[in-house]
Amino acid sequence: MTERPRLSVVGTGYLGATHAVCMAELGFEVLGLDVLPEKVAALSDGVVPFFEPGLPELLRKNLESGRLRFTTSYEEVGAFADVHFVCVGTPQSAGSGAADMRYVDQAFGALLPHARAGSLLVGKSTVPSGTAERLAERITAERGSEVGLAWNPEFLREGFAVEDTLTPDRLVFGVPTGEPGVRAEQLLRAAFGPVIAEGRGGQPTPVVVTDFATAQLVKVAANAFLATKISFINAMAEVCEATGGDVTMLSKALSYDTRIGGRFLHAGLGFGGGCLPKDIRAFMARADELGVDQALSFLKEVDAINLRRRARMVEIAQEVVGGSFGGMRVAVLGAAFKPNSDDIRDSPALDVAASIQKQGAAVCVYDPQAMDNARTKHPELGYRDSAVDAARGADVVLHLTEWAEFRSMDPDVLGKVVTERRIVDGRNALDPERWRAAGWTYRALGRP
Repeated sequence: MTERPRLSVVGTGYLGATHAVCMAELGFEVLGLDVLPEKVAALSDGVVPFFEPGLPELLRKNLESGRLRFTTSYEEVGAFADVHFVCVGTPQSAGSGAADMRYVDQAFGALLPHARAGSLLVGKSTVPSGTAERLAERITAERGSEVGLAWNPEFLREGFAVEDTLTPDRLVFGVPTGEPGVRAEQLLRAAFGPVIAEGRGGQPTPVVVTDFATAQLVKVAANAFLATKISFINAMAEVCEATGGDVTMLSKALSYDTRIGGRFLHAGLGFGGGCLPKDIRAFMARADELGVDQALSFLKEVDAINLRRRARMVEIAQEVVGGSFGGMRVAVLGAAFKPNSDDIRDSPALDVAASIQKQGAAVCVYDPQAMDNARTKHPELGYRDSAVDAARGADVVLHLTEWAEFRSMDPDVLGKVVTERRIVDGRNALDPERWRAAGWTYRALGRP
């Protein structure tokens, strides 16, 4: 076993670029691969093609150290590395909820002929159950026992990806049975040696060594649970709106129950992004293929609750402006699906903004990081360079992404530029008393 294996990372999107940079930061020699020359060129020049706090500095540091390089050559990667991490995307298939596996299959197919004997291919992509088993059969057919396979699901939170890579809550190693599994575990433990030893709070990082089937389920099960918890409190927000209750106080009361806890029990506009929505849909699609669709039927309502929050946000904004958006100016604060990210995939904020625009309003959007991505996807919307500029002349302001910049806004400063002091808090993150004291009409999801 190599004491300090050399690593490759295939696919340098959000997951792959972060993994490559952080593994180099831990002292490994790392070669990242992407099929897009422009992406390789940008990363090689020290430019991260997305927003992730702390990552650009680590990229430049490790390029300068010589531990990190990027290439478009599978042949070079195959000759270089002992452990290959495959980090390509599995987007939702067009016309169905199933995961699109083309990129995973292409990456493994292109890497396999060049991987040297004794090396280990490690899948990190979120995939349907049965994928690792299918790839293992392909590896055996093409390379026999020369090349190993393991599955190591990722658990990154956008905005905290560096922290989650360097000091994860846990590591999951899916390995085959027998001697190949022993070899795979040894290589994985060597590849994650500093991560395991460092841990959090002075304790080693927990390592769960399991079979392929379980390892593939861990990520989708975790996302399904988180999505369910978020949609549960948003369902309670619907009930609060009907009864006059306050969902923020309900959530606070529930959070003191140690069986429940307060994390992800924050009512608002719901979840979006490139993971939770597509992962729960792919999970349901795979369960249907396996004949156990009833086991996950509850996720249909989880998804439906999440989407209803967006529609409800539009309804509340419409009520606030008097029943019609015709001729109204609407300021939207937020475009990314969450703060500390420029990711607009399945963004609730942009869904709301686009829906209101279609109903006749002039919509102006501001986001600290996601403006370029938002303009590309929704060129029909207006964009401004600050929250104040977006709010200028607005009949209502919508707070839709929970950036710290928005939470700390001065209601009086914003109030000087709007036509009417009316705000709808889609994230339940602003202080109602502070805004009302400044003369604003304050509305929110799930509270009076």
